[in-house]
Amino acid sequence: MNLKSAILGLAVGDALGVPVEFMSRQTLQKNPVKILREYGTHQQPKGTWSDDSTMTFCLMEMLAQGYDLRQLGNHFVNWYRQAYWTPHGVVFDMGNTTRQAILKLEQGIVLPQNAGGKDIQSNGNGSLMRILPLIFYTQNRPIEERWAMTSDVSSLTHGHFIARFACFIYLEYARLLLQGKEKLEAYKAVIIVINNFAQTQNFSQEHLAVFDRILAVSTPLYQLHQKEINSGGYVIDSLEASLWCLLKHNSYSETVLAAVNLGRDTDTTGAITGGLAGIVYGEVGIPITWIAYLARFDDIMDLIERLQSKL
Repeated sequence: MNLKSAILGLAVGDALGVPVEFMSRQTLQKNPVKILREYGTHQQPKGTWSDDSTMTFCLMEMLAQGYDLRQLGNHFVNWYRQAYWTPHGVVFDMGNTTRQAILKLEQGIVLPQNAGGKDIQSNGNGSLMRILPLIFYTQNRPIEERWAMTSDVSSLTHGHFIARFACFIYLEYARLLLQGKEKLEAYKAVIIVINNFAQTQNFSQEHLAVFDRILAVSTPLYQLHQKEINSGGYVIDSLEASLWCLLKHNSYSETVLAAVNLGRDTDTTGAITGGLAGIVYGEVGIPITWIAYLARFDDIMDLIERLQSKL
């Protein structure tokens, strides 16, 4: 079941990154993450996931009950105010752009998709990190509808084109993986799909240009050296890092550990990469010892089953 492996892959990647979030690449090169750690940056026990998984679970809850952006916004507000879908009943990690959007959602903004920041500074990875479940809901819809729904779900917290389009590329790649395409074949195919789609739309060429390394045909992203891959909170950096790690490595473990050991925004890079790696390598590819430590494992499995039954 691809939904199960994708979500477990995401949550495990997140949990691997939580204890070392904000650490530099140089620090992690000296003492790389090889197993699930505990405490560290956020002083959380082993197997603790962050806001990346929390917001992913909020999206899953919404989809399991029926597509409703207002309900998704309510879930985000409940997370902020009541620690809804947190691993241990405490909110310990939240981006500023996300927080500002949730306050607008709490105030009852007319259209939830207008809550997210639309300025150029609002292009963090806070919507990319939680968007993966949407592809299981939209994968059989026309591409124009997939773009519209992806754009709306991103816009609850991140409304600028760059953040929305990064989510779209990520989901279109996941869609091709779900169809059974090999990861490199899927990557080459998604470049064609996205470029062809962009030609039919009135998108800003300036904004499209920031995706050149991802969508380049001449010098593929996976041929870049690690030193050319950034791993901070900018959505383009996160998308590039996740695709690079997936294309450069050949198992779930190698892929997510490479992502986490890039440093800086380790939980998010781990989660975004882990979701794709979960699809590629399946549940059997994720070390059972890592899965077993996940906080609220039974609740996660129940949520996966509830969403799967509605797809």
